[in-house]
Amino acid sequence: MNYLIGIDLGGTRIKAVAVNHSGDVLDEHSLPTGDEGTPAWRDNIVHAVAVLTTRVGTAPDAIGLSAPGVPARDGLSIASMPGRLPGLENFQWRGLLGASGPVPVLNDAQAALLGEVWLGAARGVENAFLLTLGTGVGGAVLADGRLLRGHLGRAGHLGHISLDPLGEPDIVNTPGSLEQAIGEYTVSARTQGRFKTTRDLVAAANAGDVFASAMWGKSVRVLGAGIISLINVLDPEVVVIGGGIAAAGDALFVPLQANLDRFEWRPGGARVRLVPAALGNRAGALGAARAALLSLSKTT
Repeated sequence: MNYLIGIDLGGTRIKAVAVNHSGDVLDEHSLPTGDEGTPAWRDNIVHAVAVLTTRVGTAPDAIGLSAPGVPARDGLSIASMPGRLPGLENFQWRGLLGASGPVPVLNDAQAALLGEVWLGAARGVENAFLLTLGTGVGGAVLADGRLLRGHLGRAGHLGHISLDPLGEPDIVNTPGSLEQAIGEYTVSARTQGRFKTTRDLVAAANAGDVFASAMWGKSVRVLGAGIISLINVLDPEVVVIGGGIAAAGDALFVPLQANLDRFEWRPGGARVRLVPAALGNRAGALGAARAALLSLSKTT
């Protein structure tokens, strides 16, 4: 049987899927990552591949990997992931996984976007970007049908655009970044300690809490300003919003769309579609499988 394996290496869990060349899921397997300070977590990836290979009954045509960090320029490893997953940086996966060809490696947001363009909310488009709103803000860009990688592989880190040049530096030293404005890790600071999570902040805003409504409204306005700026730079057909904060649903998407309706530049009346991510926790693994399929076309 012709099929692919996509692996999504997360901080807590590994998700692996077996799909045919059309993207239909044949089987899947998930297990804890086991990031305990040694490279032993790699054994869990080997195990996940072995489980799917046994279930399907034959070796895959190609394997792709999604992981956190900055991918290498050649797309075959993660070049930078300090402080987590020891042994990940610069590791070449082909030998360990017994793959017949190169194992393409993407960062998790890039893989999620590739999955959404292949099978999800941005299916079939050639220009799109993704924002993953969670503890921080991840991102990825598809430009003219190609995943934007950049000179060093860091392209797509959209959470680190600056929206306040007088703001405090974020984790990569960007002042007043989009990540600081909407990311989960700044909720307490943004609300003077009254709320610890976005879920609690949104629940209070929905219940009519004046302070919570003001703080949430400000966060969404800044997010909207970031998206509008990125639209002007990247000219997408679709903007995909994923991550845990997207679970806020209408409390996020209704005011965010209102911001776009008010401020988006729309030459000739064209408007960019704002959509929630559709693939859930399969997105990274499916995007990795798509990268594996694309790698086959480069070798044939």
